[in-house]
Amino acid sequence: MSRQLFLDLARRKLRMPIGADLVLHEKSDAPAILRDGKRLGAVLAEAATRYDTPLAIPLMDLTLEKGALLAMLGIAAADAATYHFEHDITQDMLERVHSGLSGTLDGNTQVHVDSVRFVAAQKNLVPVGLVIGPFSLMTKMLADPITPVYLAGEGVTAAEDPEVAKVERALQMAEWIIHRSITRQLAAGAKVIMVAEPAANVAFISPKQMAAGADVWRRYVIEPNLRLRQLLTAAQVELIFHCCGELCEPMLRGFTQLQPALLSLGSSRRLWEDAAIVPKDIVLYGNLPTKQFYSDRVITLPEVERQTRDLIGRMGETGHPFILGSECDVLTVAGCECVIREKVRAMLNCVM
Repeated sequence: MSRQLFLDLARRKLRMPIGADLVLHEKSDAPAILRDGKRLGAVLAEAATRYDTPLAIPLMDLTLEKGALLAMLGIAAADAATYHFEHDITQDMLERVHSGLSGTLDGNTQVHVDSVRFVAAQKNLVPVGLVIGPFSLMTKMLADPITPVYLAGEGVTAAEDPEVAKVERALQMAEWIIHRSITRQLAAGAKVIMVAEPAANVAFISPKQMAAGADVWRRYVIEPNLRLRQLLTAAQVELIFHCCGELCEPMLRGFTQLQPALLSLGSSRRLWEDAAIVPKDIVLYGNLPTKQFYSDRVITLPEVERQTRDLIGRMGETGHPFILGSECDVLTVAGCECVIREKVRAMLNCVM
């Protein structure tokens, strides 16, 4: 897969939400579809066709890898969402996870992989795989990741503090399980992998520490993702990198080191300013505030149209390759389905 595809899509002025969840929840039996990889794959294909894009992007379920990892440690799937490592992550735990990597996939991960396999069998679609980023997965495994990450930024080592040690062991396990997930999706036919790293932001890592020379951003965010990038490069597969969190400029520059074909950013960013930082062979994607589409009190239909025109116009002035889209995945909100879809249609169809 060549990044030229993304540059060509930008050149034809594609507008595209990440909208598989909207299509899924039009179905009367959505919960059953989530247990059937082929039917879920058909939803991804339908979403790609509806939004006139070859990119069949999965549901942005960032719980899969956590559930798979915890299953190796005997934690029930029903408890995975709220489970945190309260005590030390022991060497025995690390060995159990590492040895479990060669085993069969848990049910939810298998459905996800099967959905990618279904898309890969379709003509004219590009099967996109999806994983959570290592840093973001680590934050989901600890009750308080912020304090030990800050301590690490102050120079405290794993040998000196058990909570820092827990962060680093959780990061190790996260990278292992994500590596496995990517490998299985590549085997299923994925031609692009989307890495979603929403926690890699100023809420979890101090910009002041970064400015003072701390290496925690590099060690905890960039280096693990670079290793994933190397895996994709070896497989001749492209990267979509997504972060919808609030960033400082050095964080944005760090993401460019990953050389994604597409860089997806949240609505807190001014993409027309980011265009001066991001190399022109990286397509910028986003970043209308689609998380707000559920309510006319938060954002009206005319405001969606105004922001669409404004963003397209500003990005056009920069000359930077750009695909207009959602700031994250567009999620169904019960009782608000019609207003969300109406605003998505507006961003796709409003005339410049």
